[in-house]
Amino acid sequence: MSLTMYRPDYPRPQFVREDWQNLNGEWNFRFDDKNRGEAEQWYRKFEADLAIQVPFVYETKASGIEDTSFHPYVWYQRHFSIPAEQRDKRTLLHFQAVDYTAKVWVNGSYIGSHEGGYSAFSFDITPYLVDGDNLLVVKAEDSEDCTQPRGKQRWRKDNFACWYVQTTGIWQTVWLEYVSEQYVQSAKITPDLDANAVRFDYRVGGLSPQGVQHNGNYYLTTKITLDGQLIKETGITVDRSALSLTVDLISETPEWRIQTWSPENPKLYEVEFILNDGNGTIDRVHSYFGLRKVSIQKGKVLLNNLQIYQRLILDQGYWTDSHLTPPSEEAIIEDIDKILAMGYNGVRKHQKIEDARFLYWCDVKGLLVWSEMAATYEFNDLAINRFTREWQDIVEQHYNHPCIITWVPFNESWGIANVFTNRKQQSFTEAIYHLTKSFDPYRPVVVNDGWEHTISDIITLHDYEESGDKFAIRYENKDAITSNEISHMNWKYAMAQGYGYRGQPIIISEFGGIAFQSESGWGYGNQVASEEAFLERFRNITQAIKSTEYICGFCYTQVTDVQQEVNGLLYEDRTPKIEMAKIKEINLA
Repeated sequence: MSLTMYRPDYPRPQFVREDWQNLNGEWNFRFDDKNRGEAEQWYRKFEADLAIQVPFVYETKASGIEDTSFHPYVWYQRHFSIPAEQRDKRTLLHFQAVDYTAKVWVNGSYIGSHEGGYSAFSFDITPYLVDGDNLLVVKAEDSEDCTQPRGKQRWRKDNFACWYVQTTGIWQTVWLEYVSEQYVQSAKITPDLDANAVRFDYRVGGLSPQGVQHNGNYYLTTKITLDGQLIKETGITVDRSALSLTVDLISETPEWRIQTWSPENPKLYEVEFILNDGNGTIDRVHSYFGLRKVSIQKGKVLLNNLQIYQRLILDQGYWTDSHLTPPSEEAIIEDIDKILAMGYNGVRKHQKIEDARFLYWCDVKGLLVWSEMAATYEFNDLAINRFTREWQDIVEQHYNHPCIITWVPFNESWGIANVFTNRKQQSFTEAIYHLTKSFDPYRPVVVNDGWEHTISDIITLHDYEESGDKFAIRYENKDAITSNEISHMNWKYAMAQGYGYRGQPIIISEFGGIAFQSESGWGYGNQVASEEAFLERFRNITQAIKSTEYICGFCYTQVTDVQQEVNGLLYEDRTPKIEMAKIKEINLA
């Protein structure tokens, strides 16, 4: 499969095999508020009193249930069969996301569990399968506990402030994948623009742990193409499960010998990984990468060694009838196209780890992404453990997407409420920063977006000032802001105590949030009465930011309305409130 042959709804576009089976659709469903299911062995069979449309959670209209009350334990059940031509292969069961803890049984046998509402996971279920009909049962456990990363999901009975209806259970695709006994388990792809090269770090599954002599004559070929033309083909003998290979990309095929990825020219190299056992091909995986570099120099963010001004918009990724789950691939594409049509070159994906298909289309269309972790709202040992494990998984799982140019583990001191002065919480942010950098030293990390920065590659400030003139006055003295001499937003400081400004780029990563008086809900500041009033305020504050020389980017709040928060440029159904061309004109002026 190539990018030009992209298959709609494929759940993992960065690592594609031809042999797979989608398990979305109607499942049997049951609430278990008294947590009786395991004791009564519902994993063998349970009497369902509801049907649910996976991958939509029961709280949504799209699920067919639409019960927004909280239920801590829910059960799913469906039957499936393995196609005859796949029965001699391994069968992997994949879950793209289940919130929050998932327990899985196949044919009454316990397969395993996973904790974390935003990271993908999988199980090899081959030993538990039978010919013909198979039974898959999933128990999802959720809570209102603020030590679990929950992002914008409420932990009270009703919505409040900017927290919305919770997400419980399966909320992204469930699918089967068929692989050989030995197969390419993963490939970490690291482009090196300055060397005109790319590095692949592979893991090969199914090899004998007893040593090289037991593994046979396996050979892994990597084939790189661009626009259907071969760039490089090279290979490596598989003598262990972890392998690395660096490939020079210089070729006479592209006009400039290489092709870089950028918003203006989101060119992608395609890759095939082909595993051979000496008798023929036993595994084939399709992937892609963008040759691009993100760096920081003299207080500016650089893309491909050139300064880039980031015109971002905050995106919470909610839909009216399906909440956090995209209703379709077309809906994902519509959001990205409208963001680009309004003159933005990127999104700050706020408090949500997005569907891999969203990131794929950002890769294809050249939309920059800041990937932000869902917050906890307490600080203790359990919260530290839960947050760290899930964040590490997420960085690893989404590393290959060229659209992601910044990692954001924390926002507005959520989950680290006393980080301004508390040394233990400060140490936690430093640990997360260095953990992220140990796996990915190539992207900037914004440790605490908005204020009270400890160690951070970019200093980001949130400021919902309505007046462009007042904003300009507040930010005319850079040193006063970065030294904590004055606060921004009149109540928060840029740096945590004990930390100094080190010349990092400065970005206003939340501002605006303008809402109309005609809407029921809330926005930031005074709501406006007319389109003219909206555009005047939008223009003045945007221009004030762009005119402040040391500020090198911004992020407007926000793309769409979300439930009770009505400060989107689009209504929740994606209808524009203001002609998109007018927004674009101001952004690009």
